[in-house]
Amino acid sequence: MAEPAGGSPGLTNRRRLSSPATEDSQEQDLTVHASAESNPTSGGSAFTIRDFIKLESAGGILLFGAAVAAMIAANSPLSGVYASLLDTVVAVQVADLVINKPLLLWVNDGLMALFFFVIGLEVKREILEGELSSVRAIALPGFGALGGMLVPAAIYLALNWQDPIALDGWGLPVATDIAFALGLLSVFGRRIPTPLKTFLLTLAIFDDLAAIVIIAMFYSGDLAVPALLIGAAALAAGVVFNRLGVTRVSAYLLVGTVLWVAVLKSGVHATLAGVLIAFCIPIRDPQGESPLRKLEHDLHTPVAFVILPVFAFVNAGLALSGIGLDELLHPVTLGVSAGLFLGKPIGILGFVAVAAALGLATLPRGVTWAQIAGVAFACGIGFTMSLFIAGLAFEHGSGDYFAGDRLGILAGSLASAAAAYLVLRLSCRRAPEGTAATTR
Repeated sequence: MAEPAGGSPGLTNRRRLSSPATEDSQEQDLTVHASAESNPTSGGSAFTIRDFIKLESAGGILLFGAAVAAMIAANSPLSGVYASLLDTVVAVQVADLVINKPLLLWVNDGLMALFFFVIGLEVKREILEGELSSVRAIALPGFGALGGMLVPAAIYLALNWQDPIALDGWGLPVATDIAFALGLLSVFGRRIPTPLKTFLLTLAIFDDLAAIVIIAMFYSGDLAVPALLIGAAALAAGVVFNRLGVTRVSAYLLVGTVLWVAVLKSGVHATLAGVLIAFCIPIRDPQGESPLRKLEHDLHTPVAFVILPVFAFVNAGLALSGIGLDELLHPVTLGVSAGLFLGKPIGILGFVAVAAALGLATLPRGVTWAQIAGVAFACGIGFTMSLFIAGLAFEHGSGDYFAGDRLGILAGSLASAAAAYLVLRLSCRRAPEGTAATTR
């Protein structure tokens, strides 16, 4: 993540929210000033934490609608049309270069690369200027994220230890769908303290980083060295552009396209190209504006309202006909659902409690343990990322495992959402009219 000289001019709104400020100053931090709103590329970006939460919450509702539509399509007379749509082959050829894939894989390998590109932009911004730039600020969600990855994976492995093929699915219950989680929190409006939302967002960033590492290390196929070398050259060009101070986004997008094709052909999952080229985008230009912030601002809406719902529609269509008690009690189904519903809250709460007991981290002001428990259950809504990893884990295996994984993802995510709603409803007091939830 090389960066041109000049440094970071200040902290993002996420960072300011986590500092011990007064309620009035926190409200000011959440306000979109007119000057910033007219220029989202400036250091005081208009794309604040409030904008992000509203966008992701609305995207979560659309995601749910897309998943319901997929389930209806897969379990109705339209099931044949739905299956044919996913199997439709789309080919792109330039000279001798041919990319020939069914529509399902164009979505999972192509559109999702843009999703991971936005994740890469967000992670870089947070490391250089935001929540991840302060060890103190990231301690609590960092420990929570670690527990929320290790315990679900351990539960899955314990239930599937005797099946070497099923073991490939251990990465499924470690993921969190931030859009669905924030959509759930938005139901409670101002009763949710701002530091609690910040805790969830920061924990989700760690989950995103973990998902990137897991995909790169454990879910890549046989490697093609020539394609890897071309990809390395494209990535090197992106780094050189960054060091030379190139701020024209089109240059990075051109290099990113070459990188995506090379990574696709190399055997490493193509979505990683989005993350890598995102790290090359400069966060500041000589005029003090931010190409990275502008891209993040411009892409969040199409990603939240188009790409993720399309992904949910093509991946969530599980045919329920023929599913009986054996399928519900299959170790893969139980491992995924138990990992999400039990592993996530146990891991997050357990690691956060240990960190607090050892004095390594403290709860944000105005946030209770019951509210942390509610968010921990919300993190068990795996959905988008879990479905994505499921496709990678059993891409070359039995379709029975993939069906079991999707069943486990749906069951675990629904149970986690219900538990999170109940816990947060009981633990979050209604804020007085005209005020925000207390943060003191």
